[in-house]
Amino acid sequence: MAQKFRDAFQKMAQNIPKGGAGGGGEPGRGAGAAKAASRAAGSLIVAGGLGYGAYNSIFTVEGGHRAVIFNRIVGMKPQVYNEGLNFNIPWFERPIVYDIRTRPVNLQTLTGSKDLQMVTIGVRVLHKPDQNNLVWIYRHLGMNYDERILPSLMNECAKAVVARYNANELLTKREEVSAAISAELSARCSGFHVLLEDVAITHLAFSPEYAKAVEAKQVAQQDAERAKYVVLGAIQEKKTIITKARGEAESAELIGNAVKRNPGFMKLRRIDAAKDIADTVAGSGNKVYLNADSLLLNLLGDADDKFEKSVHGQSRGWLGK
Repeated sequence: MAQKFRDAFQKMAQNIPKGGAGGGGEPGRGAGAAKAASRAAGSLIVAGGLGYGAYNSIFTVEGGHRAVIFNRIVGMKPQVYNEGLNFNIPWFERPIVYDIRTRPVNLQTLTGSKDLQMVTIGVRVLHKPDQNNLVWIYRHLGMNYDERILPSLMNECAKAVVARYNANELLTKREEVSAAISAELSARCSGFHVLLEDVAITHLAFSPEYAKAVEAKQVAQQDAERAKYVVLGAIQEKKTIITKARGEAESAELIGNAVKRNPGFMKLRRIDAAKDIADTVAGSGNKVYLNADSLLLNLLGDADDKFEKSVHGQSRGWLGK
Protein backbone atom coordinates (compact mmCIF):
# COMPACT_ATOMS: atom_id res chain seq x y z
CA MET A 1 0.00 0.00 0.00
CA ALA A 2 2.88 2.41 0.78
CA GLN A 3 4.46 1.51 -2.55
CA LYS A 4 1.25 2.46 -4.34
CA PHE A 5 1.30 5.87 -2.65
CA ARG A 6 4.91 6.40 -3.70
CA ASP A 7 4.18 5.43 -7.31
CA ALA A 8 1.20 7.76 -7.45
CA PHE A 9 3.22 10.71 -6.12
CA GLN A 10 6.02 9.99 -8.59
CA LYS A 11 3.61 9.96 -11.53
CA MET A 12 2.06 13.22 -10.32
CA ALA A 13 5.50 14.85 -10.02
CA GLN A 14 6.49 13.68 -13.49
CA ASN A 15 3.33 15.00 -15.15
CA ILE A 16 3.38 18.44 -13.51
CA PRO A 17 5.02 20.97 -15.96
CA LYS A 18 8.09 22.81 -14.80
CA GLY A 19 7.07 26.14 -16.42
CA GLY A 20 3.86 28.06 -15.85
CA ALA A 21 0.94 27.99 -18.29
CA GLY A 22 1.20 31.78 -19.08
CA GLY A 23 4.00 33.76 -20.66
CA GLY A 24 5.56 32.43 -23.78
CA GLY A 25 4.49 28.79 -23.28
CA GLU A 26 2.35 26.89 -25.76
CA PRO A 27 -1.41 26.55 -25.04
CA GLY A 28 -1.53 22.79 -25.73
CA ARG A 29 1.22 22.13 -23.34
CA GLY A 30 -0.78 23.65 -20.43
CA ALA A 31 -3.82 21.53 -21.22
CA GLY A 32 -1.71 18.39 -21.24
CA ALA A 33 -0.26 19.26 -17.84
CA ALA A 34 -3.74 19.70 -16.36
CA LYS A 35 -4.84 16.37 -17.75
CA ALA A 36 -1.78 14.66 -16.27
CA ALA A 37 -2.45 16.26 -12.89
CA SER A 38 -6.04 15.00 -12.91
CA ARG A 39 -4.84 11.48 -13.72
CA ALA A 40 -2.34 11.63 -10.86
CA ALA A 41 -5.05 12.81 -8.48
CA GLY A 42 -7.28 9.99 -9.61
CA SER A 43 -4.50 7.49 -9.05
CA LEU A 44 -3.95 8.91 -5.57
CA ILE A 45 -7.64 8.61 -4.74
CA VAL A 46 -7.72 5.02 -5.98
CA ALA A 47 -4.64 4.17 -3.95
CA GLY A 48 -6.15 5.77 -0.84
CA GLY A 49 -9.38 3.83 -1.34
CA LEU A 50 -7.49 0.58 -1.73
CA GLY A 51 -5.50 1.33 1.42
CA TYR A 52 -8.64 2.16 3.39
CA GLY A 53 -10.33 -1.00 2.17
CA ALA A 54 -7.36 -3.19 2.99
CA TYR A 55 -7.03 -1.67 6.46
CA ASN A 56 -10.72 -2.01 7.33
CA SER A 57 -11.32 -5.40 5.79
CA ILE A 58 -9.58 -7.25 8.65
CA PHE A 59 -9.98 -7.19 12.43
CA THR A 60 -8.31 -9.08 15.28
CA VAL A 61 -10.11 -10.78 18.17
CA GLU A 62 -7.94 -10.87 21.29
CA GLY A 63 -7.69 -13.81 23.68
CA GLY A 64 -10.71 -14.24 25.94
CA HIS A 65 -12.93 -12.33 23.49
CA ARG A 66 -15.48 -13.14 20.80
CA ALA A 67 -16.92 -10.96 18.04
CA VAL A 68 -20.19 -10.55 16.19
CA ILE A 69 -20.71 -8.50 13.02
CA PHE A 70 -23.38 -5.98 12.16
CA ASN A 71 -24.12 -5.74 8.42
CA ARG A 72 -25.70 -2.55 7.09
CA ILE A 73 -27.87 -4.55 4.69
CA VAL A 74 -28.95 -7.71 6.56
CA GLY A 75 -28.41 -6.59 10.16
CA MET A 76 -26.74 -8.89 12.70
CA LYS A 77 -24.99 -11.88 11.18
CA PRO A 78 -25.58 -15.15 13.09
CA GLN A 79 -21.93 -16.18 13.12
CA VAL A 80 -19.72 -15.72 16.20
CA TYR A 81 -16.06 -15.03 15.36
CA ASN A 82 -13.35 -16.68 17.44
CA GLU A 83 -9.93 -15.40 18.50
CA GLY A 84 -7.44 -14.42 15.83
CA LEU A 85 -7.56 -12.63 12.46
CA ASN A 86 -10.97 -12.31 10.80
CA PHE A 87 -12.31 -10.57 7.67
CA ASN A 88 -15.24 -8.28 7.03
CA ILE A 89 -16.52 -5.99 4.27
CA PRO A 90 -15.37 -2.42 4.88
CA TRP A 91 -18.10 0.13 5.64
CA PHE A 92 -20.83 -2.48 5.09
CA GLU A 93 -19.89 -4.50 8.14
CA ARG A 94 -18.83 -3.49 11.66
CA PRO A 95 -17.37 -5.93 14.25
CA ILE A 96 -18.55 -5.85 17.88
CA VAL A 97 -16.11 -7.52 20.30
CA TYR A 98 -17.30 -9.07 23.59
CA ASP A 99 -15.17 -9.95 26.61
CA ILE A 100 -16.22 -13.48 27.57
CA ARG A 101 -13.89 -13.80 30.57
CA THR A 102 -15.34 -14.18 34.07
CA ARG A 103 -16.06 -10.87 35.77
CA PRO A 104 -17.27 -10.09 39.31
CA VAL A 105 -20.19 -7.93 40.35
CA ASN A 106 -21.12 -7.03 43.95
CA LEU A 107 -24.48 -6.11 45.43
CA GLN A 108 -25.45 -5.09 48.97
CA THR A 109 -29.10 -4.84 49.90
CA LEU A 110 -31.27 -4.42 53.01
CA THR A 111 -33.99 -7.02 53.41
CA GLY A 112 -36.15 -8.72 56.04
CA SER A 113 -35.84 -12.24 57.43
CA LYS A 114 -38.64 -14.68 58.22
CA ASP A 115 -38.92 -13.36 61.79
CA LEU A 116 -39.07 -9.75 60.47
CA GLN A 117 -35.51 -8.83 61.40
CA MET A 118 -33.75 -6.36 59.08
CA VAL A 119 -30.63 -7.86 57.54
CA THR A 120 -27.97 -6.24 55.36
CA ILE A 121 -26.61 -8.86 52.96
CA GLY A 122 -23.78 -8.53 50.45
CA VAL A 123 -23.51 -10.93 47.49
CA ARG A 124 -20.67 -11.35 44.99
CA VAL A 125 -21.38 -13.03 41.63
CA LEU A 126 -18.84 -14.26 39.07
CA HIS A 127 -20.48 -14.21 35.64
CA LYS A 128 -19.78 -14.26 31.90
CA PRO A 129 -21.90 -14.15 28.73
CA ASP A 130 -22.85 -17.27 26.84
CA GLN A 131 -20.56 -17.09 23.81
CA ASN A 132 -23.01 -19.06 21.67
CA ASN A 133 -25.71 -16.40 22.15
CA LEU A 134 -23.71 -13.18 21.77
CA VAL A 135 -25.88 -12.10 18.82
CA TRP A 136 -29.01 -12.33 20.98
CA ILE A 137 -27.29 -10.51 23.86
CA TYR A 138 -26.18 -7.62 21.63
CA ARG A 139 -29.58 -7.40 19.96
CA HIS A 140 -31.56 -7.30 23.21
CA LEU A 141 -29.17 -6.09 25.93
CA GLY A 142 -26.21 -4.40 24.25
CA MET A 143 -22.64 -4.29 25.47
CA ASN A 144 -23.42 -3.47 29.13
CA TYR A 145 -25.67 -6.47 29.59
CA ASP A 146 -24.49 -7.08 33.19
CA GLU A 147 -25.40 -3.56 34.30
CA ARG A 148 -28.88 -3.99 32.83
CA ILE A 149 -29.96 -7.28 34.42
CA LEU A 150 -27.71 -8.40 37.29
CA PRO A 151 -28.43 -5.70 39.93
CA SER A 152 -32.20 -6.19 39.76
CA LEU A 153 -32.02 -9.99 39.58
CA MET A 154 -29.52 -10.24 42.45
CA ASN A 155 -31.63 -7.92 44.58
CA GLU A 156 -34.82 -9.88 43.96
CA CYS A 157 -33.27 -13.33 44.49
CA ALA A 158 -31.45 -12.28 47.68
CA LYS A 159 -34.64 -10.84 49.19
CA ALA A 160 -36.68 -13.92 48.22
CA VAL A 161 -34.21 -16.38 49.77
CA VAL A 162 -33.51 -14.42 52.98
CA ALA A 163 -37.26 -14.19 53.66
CA ARG A 164 -37.36 -18.00 54.03
CA TYR A 165 -34.99 -18.11 57.02
CA ASN A 166 -34.97 -16.75 60.54
CA ALA A 167 -32.23 -14.38 61.59
CA ASN A 168 -30.29 -17.01 63.56
CA GLU A 169 -30.60 -19.50 60.66
CA LEU A 170 -28.86 -17.04 58.34
CA LEU A 171 -25.75 -17.51 60.49
CA THR A 172 -26.00 -21.23 61.23
CA LYS A 173 -27.08 -22.17 57.67
CA ARG A 174 -24.97 -19.71 55.70
CA GLU A 175 -23.83 -22.29 53.13
CA GLU A 176 -27.41 -23.39 52.52
CA VAL A 177 -28.54 -19.78 52.06
CA SER A 178 -25.72 -19.13 49.58
CA ALA A 179 -26.64 -22.25 47.57
CA ALA A 180 -30.30 -21.19 47.47
CA ILE A 181 -29.40 -17.71 46.19
CA SER A 182 -27.11 -19.27 43.56
CA ALA A 183 -29.87 -21.62 42.34
CA GLU A 184 -32.45 -18.81 42.14
CA LEU A 185 -30.09 -16.43 40.37
CA SER A 186 -28.82 -19.03 37.90
CA ALA A 187 -32.38 -19.88 36.88
CA ARG A 188 -33.21 -16.22 36.30
CA CYS A 189 -29.99 -15.39 34.43
CA SER A 190 -30.30 -18.37 32.10
CA GLY A 191 -33.20 -16.63 30.41
CA PHE A 192 -30.82 -13.80 29.46
CA HIS A 193 -28.00 -16.16 28.35
CA VAL A 194 -25.71 -15.12 31.20
CA LEU A 195 -23.69 -17.88 32.89
CA LEU A 196 -22.86 -17.83 36.61
CA GLU A 197 -19.70 -19.50 37.89
CA ASP A 198 -19.90 -18.66 41.60
CA VAL A 199 -22.23 -16.93 44.06
CA ALA A 200 -20.97 -16.09 47.54
CA ILE A 201 -22.27 -14.15 50.55
CA THR A 202 -19.56 -11.63 51.42
CA HIS A 203 -21.35 -9.62 54.10
CA LEU A 204 -24.13 -10.34 56.58
CA ALA A 205 -25.10 -7.84 59.28
CA PHE A 206 -28.17 -7.35 61.48
CA SER A 207 -29.75 -4.23 62.84
CA PRO A 208 -28.16 -2.67 65.98
CA GLU A 209 -31.24 -3.51 68.05
CA TYR A 210 -31.07 -7.18 67.11
CA ALA A 211 -27.31 -7.31 67.74
CA LYS A 212 -27.84 -5.82 71.22
CA ALA A 213 -30.63 -8.32 71.93
CA VAL A 214 -28.41 -11.23 70.88
CA GLU A 215 -25.59 -9.92 73.05
CA ALA A 216 -27.92 -9.52 76.03
CA LYS A 217 -29.22 -13.05 75.51
CA GLN A 218 -25.71 -14.45 75.48
CA VAL A 219 -24.82 -12.52 78.64
CA ALA A 220 -27.96 -13.84 80.36
CA GLN A 221 -27.12 -17.39 79.34
CA GLN A 222 -23.60 -17.01 80.68
CA ASP A 223 -24.94 -15.61 83.96
CA ALA A 224 -27.37 -18.52 84.21
CA GLU A 225 -24.57 -21.02 83.62
CA ARG A 226 -22.42 -19.26 86.21
CA ALA A 227 -25.30 -19.32 88.74
CA LYS A 228 -25.85 -23.01 88.05
CA TYR A 229 -22.23 -23.77 88.84
CA VAL A 230 -22.44 -21.62 92.00
CA VAL A 231 -25.46 -23.67 93.13
CA LEU A 232 -23.64 -26.91 92.38
CA GLY A 233 -20.63 -25.65 94.34
CA ALA A 234 -22.84 -24.75 97.31
CA ILE A 235 -24.48 -28.19 97.24
CA GLN A 236 -21.10 -29.89 97.20
CA GLU A 237 -19.88 -27.69 100.04
CA LYS A 238 -22.99 -28.56 102.04
CA LYS A 239 -22.41 -32.25 101.44
CA THR A 240 -18.78 -31.84 102.51
CA ILE A 241 -19.78 -30.11 105.76
CA ILE A 242 -22.39 -32.76 106.51
CA THR A 243 -19.96 -35.55 105.77
CA LYS A 244 -17.30 -33.92 107.94
CA ALA A 245 -19.75 -33.43 110.83
CA ARG A 246 -20.90 -37.03 110.56
CA GLY A 247 -17.29 -38.18 110.58
CA GLU A 248 -16.46 -36.12 113.65
CA ALA A 249 -19.58 -37.37 115.45
CA GLU A 250 -18.79 -40.98 114.60
CA SER A 251 -15.17 -40.41 115.62
CA ALA A 252 -16.25 -38.94 118.97
CA GLU A 253 -18.66 -41.83 119.49
CA LEU A 254 -15.98 -44.39 118.70
CA ILE A 255 -13.51 -42.68 121.01
CA GLY A 256 -16.12 -42.58 123.82
CA ASN A 257 -16.88 -46.28 123.36
CA ALA A 258 -13.17 -47.10 123.35
CA VAL A 259 -12.62 -45.14 126.57
CA LYS A 260 -15.57 -46.86 128.23
CA ARG A 261 -14.28 -50.29 127.30
CA ASN A 262 -10.62 -49.60 128.07
CA PRO A 263 -9.50 -46.48 129.98
CA GLY A 264 -5.93 -47.17 128.88
CA PHE A 265 -6.86 -45.78 125.48
CA MET A 266 -6.46 -42.27 126.86
CA LYS A 267 -2.94 -43.13 128.04
CA LEU A 268 -2.02 -44.04 124.48
CA ARG A 269 -3.48 -40.82 123.18
CA ARG A 270 -1.61 -38.83 125.85
CA ILE A 271 1.65 -40.58 124.95
CA ASP A 272 1.11 -39.82 121.20
CA ALA A 273 0.33 -36.18 121.98
CA ALA A 274 3.35 -35.91 124.23
CA LYS A 275 5.61 -37.35 121.54
CA ASP A 276 4.37 -34.84 119.00
CA ILE A 277 4.81 -31.92 121.40
CA ALA A 278 8.27 -33.13 122.44
CA ASP A 279 9.38 -33.40 118.81
CA THR A 280 8.13 -29.89 118.11
CA VAL A 281 9.84 -28.40 121.18
CA ALA A 282 13.09 -30.30 120.50
CA GLY A 283 13.19 -29.08 116.93
CA SER A 284 12.72 -25.48 117.94
CA GLY A 285 15.79 -23.25 118.46
CA ASN A 286 14.11 -21.33 121.29
CA LYS A 287 14.14 -22.16 124.96
CA VAL A 288 10.73 -23.13 126.37
CA TYR A 289 9.79 -22.85 130.06
CA LEU A 290 6.20 -24.09 130.47
CA ASN A 291 4.21 -26.21 132.86
CA ALA A 292 4.56 -29.88 132.01
CA ASP A 293 0.88 -30.51 132.81
CA SER A 294 -0.25 -27.95 130.23
CA LEU A 295 1.94 -29.66 127.60
CA LEU A 296 0.63 -33.13 128.50
CA LEU A 297 4.21 -34.13 129.34
CA ASN A 298 3.55 -35.14 132.90
CA LEU A 299 3.22 -38.83 132.19
CA LEU A 300 4.55 -40.01 135.56
CA GLY A 301 2.09 -38.18 137.78
CA ASP A 302 -1.29 -39.32 139.07
CA ALA A 303 -3.28 -37.70 136.26
CA ASP A 304 -4.07 -41.06 134.70
CA ASP A 305 -5.15 -42.52 138.02
CA LYS A 306 -7.48 -39.63 138.61
CA PHE A 307 -8.86 -40.02 135.11
CA GLU A 308 -9.44 -43.75 135.55
CA LYS A 309 -11.20 -43.18 138.87
CA SER A 310 -13.46 -40.58 137.32
CA VAL A 311 -14.27 -42.93 134.45
CA HIS A 312 -15.08 -45.80 136.85
CA GLY A 313 -17.21 -43.49 138.95
CA GLN A 314 -19.21 -42.38 135.97
CA SER A 315 -19.65 -45.95 134.76
CA ARG A 316 -21.02 -46.98 138.21
CA GLY A 317 -23.42 -44.08 138.12
CA TRP A 318 -24.67 -45.15 134.75
CA LEU A 319 -25.09 -48.72 135.94
CA GLY A 320 -27.02 -47.56 139.03
CA LYS A 321 -29.38 -45.66 136.88
